[in-house]
Amino acid sequence: MNYIKLFIVAFVLISTSMFGQTQKQKRAEKHFNSFSFVKAIETYEKLVDTSFNKHYAMRKLGDAYIMLRKPEKALPIYEKVVEQENVPSEYFLYYAQTLRATGDYKASKEWMKRYRDAGNKEDSRVKEFFKNDDLASAIFNSHEQNTLKKLKINSKYNDFGAVEVNGQIFFTSSRNEGVSVKRVYGWDNQPLLDMYQLGAEDEVPTDNTFSLKGDVNTIHHDGPATFNADGTKMYFSRNNYHEDKKIEDEKGVMQVAIFSADLVDGKWVNVKPVSLNKPDYIVYHPSLSADGKKIYFSSDMPGGYGGTDIYVSEISVDGVIGEPVNMGGVVNTEGNEAFPFIHADGILYFSSEGHVGLGLMDVFASILDENNKVVNVINLGEPINSKKDDFAYFLDKDGFKGYVSSNRKGGMGGDDIYAFTRIPPLTLKGQIFDAVNNEPVEGAKVVLARENGEEIAYFITGANGAYTHLISRDEKFILKGSKEKYQGVEQSFSSFGLEKEKEILVDLNIALAPIENVVVLADLETIYFDLDKSNIRPDAALELDKVVTLMNKYPEMVIRLESHTDSRANDEYNMALSNRRAKSTYDYIISKGIDPARIPKYEGFGETQLINKCSNGVKCTKEEHQMNRRTEFVIIKMK
Repeated sequence: MNYIKLFIVAFVLISTSMFGQTQKQKRAEKHFNSFSFVKAIETYEKLVDTSFNKHYAMRKLGDAYIMLRKPEKALPIYEKVVEQENVPSEYFLYYAQTLRATGDYKASKEWMKRYRDAGNKEDSRVKEFFKNDDLASAIFNSHEQNTLKKLKINSKYNDFGAVEVNGQIFFTSSRNEGVSVKRVYGWDNQPLLDMYQLGAEDEVPTDNTFSLKGDVNTIHHDGPATFNADGTKMYFSRNNYHEDKKIEDEKGVMQVAIFSADLVDGKWVNVKPVSLNKPDYIVYHPSLSADGKKIYFSSDMPGGYGGTDIYVSEISVDGVIGEPVNMGGVVNTEGNEAFPFIHADGILYFSSEGHVGLGLMDVFASILDENNKVVNVINLGEPINSKKDDFAYFLDKDGFKGYVSSNRKGGMGGDDIYAFTRIPPLTLKGQIFDAVNNEPVEGAKVVLARENGEEIAYFITGANGAYTHLISRDEKFILKGSKEKYQGVEQSFSSFGLEKEKEILVDLNIALAPIENVVVLADLETIYFDLDKSNIRPDAALELDKVVTLMNKYPEMVIRLESHTDSRANDEYNMALSNRRAKSTYDYIISKGIDPARIPKYEGFGETQLINKCSNGVKCTKEEHQMNRRTEFVIIKMK
């Protein structure tokens, strides 16, 4: 009995540990999908150390190091990954590129051949992404999915720079509606820019838009804008024009600058130029951090890397903007970087024509290391980016929807605004039940695998028998459930055609089925008796009905009954009482139609097999004595 207790304690500890590892894997996935690769690495390393889903964790660990531009860290990991059984062939490609990045060109060529020969001769990623060594973007885009649609607010003019604040959409347009005299910009023969607003609805007609009230729109270019958290302060781009005066450089050119404004009684007033502005260079495209303490912007000020660069400045409590700091050579290139957007989670998005892209100007995301230093950038891929200019990216605080502007083919005007939805990984949810009483199974092992047998994750279920995990869309999977003393179950399912669903429910039912050489019938509640009684209690009848159900399901199963008492009363009396209890249990099962030959033996053991300390003379509670008044079912044979 002590061995059984030790086994139970050990099992509980193992189950608790497995549950904790499952939670760690969920956290790691969440960090990975939100660009928090440093945190993801910390958790994946712990999972590898504990051997929990080790193969899968190692793959993701290598991917995360690539995102951080650390191929030397990824190399020894990928070296082990490519030797895994059923590893996806794409890791041959990742390994080849990592070898190349670390200078081993000969080995890189061999692994590229292995990838090609694994059925990937026509892989577009080889032709496009990898000819430019943009490995991180390719890995990320193999997981990232977005939907894109044009907004009805677009016009035949330029419309761009949409942001959403407190349920309202603000955007910039050259439509210049309601103005009797239209001023035209010589560069593209479009009217000059103004800022507009409308309610944030899915299908809004163009005539619901209106020009911002107050002093922010002028006879020159105005917009785009960024706002503080409560929507009461705005920073926006404008030609360097203030209080009816042009501020020009020595050549007579009026550059673009940044201004601030306050919302007072529904109007934008108190327009002021910020201290960053200079007549000799551009300062524009502001983006305010969620806490209002930093402002990001683009400028061609002296000392940059190329055309326009991304800069950041601190904003003091009293609103003073500090000296600009260049975001560095990882973000900025010899080309133009513009339209920065700083998300609430600290990730900087921006557009660039200098980084490797799909076309002209593409949208990129920055990757931060443990010191919040930008160490890499990732191209957001299609459909966010196209072969044309893609810019003015905005993502809501939850990270699932936003806006991007583009002059891609198929639009209504020059630049158009598109709404996008980031399709999050599908959430698999389910519970595992036993097939006899349909109760949740605690401590079951549930394995999630791909169709080819590659194990993705496994879970040890808690008291509610539940499991959950993020899975890819448009893929086939296998779910396996097992537990000692139960018959295992396997179920196939797919995530195809679930673009609009956030989760998929897949429950498992495993049979409460004994297997040969198992001593006690699987996980039935113990049959208890009242003191000095041998009649079947209502709660015991429920459990006995499960036995009947099980024996009907497995007609060749043969069992014997063993009944026990507590230590109260003398030994001889308890032996007789236990025999009566065994007989009443036997009679109940037979009354339900079970062949008596299938229960060839029922006997009582009195108080000879107590399961706790409550022997003669030991003071115990009623509940402790109750534990000894029981009947157990022992399997004799199954065939």
